[in-house]
Amino acid sequence: MLFLKIAITLLVLGGLIYFYRRFIFFTQMRIGKNGKPFRIIKLRTMTQQKDSRGALLPDSQRVTFIGSILRKYSIDELPQIINILRGEMNLIGPRPLPPEYLPLYTPTQARRHEIKPGLTGWAQVNGRNALSWQQKFELDVWYIDNRSFWLDCQIIFLTFKKLLRQNDGDVIAEPFNGQN
Repeated sequence: MLFLKIAITLLVLGGLIYFYRRFIFFTQMRIGKNGKPFRIIKLRTMTQQKDSRGALLPDSQRVTFIGSILRKYSIDELPQIINILRGEMNLIGPRPLPPEYLPLYTPTQARRHEIKPGLTGWAQVNGRNALSWQQKFELDVWYIDNRSFWLDCQIIFLTFKKLLRQNDGDVIAEPFNGQN
């Protein structure tokens, strides 16, 4: 199964390079520990298609075929290892979210910024994008209050288990609006 994942990864990377020619990476501002912004690095999974008014089409209409494969197996997240090496992220922690969400957090939800964000986390192994925003925030805060070496080991194990099976990577979460 691991060989199959590696083969898919190489095929997809080749397809990305061919399809996008040179822009296979995507960066976006995200919020890290103590509210400090940083640029997260991902593999590009969407086009920049716009409607007749010049607004980007919804994410679900812009995801490419190759992008859907990358998302399904979370391969698009691998460049975040660079963010980890830079000290902007940890392997385990709440997923980093865009800066426009900062004013929408309740004080409890804002606790997610007490630690560095992670490549994977408690919310990811317990439902990922299939969870409501409230559930994700509750799991993030639970992780912060209960983190330990053994919990991190469990999250790593569950992450690999999810990666080796089909997961909910094709579910696109709706943007957080402070009410959902």
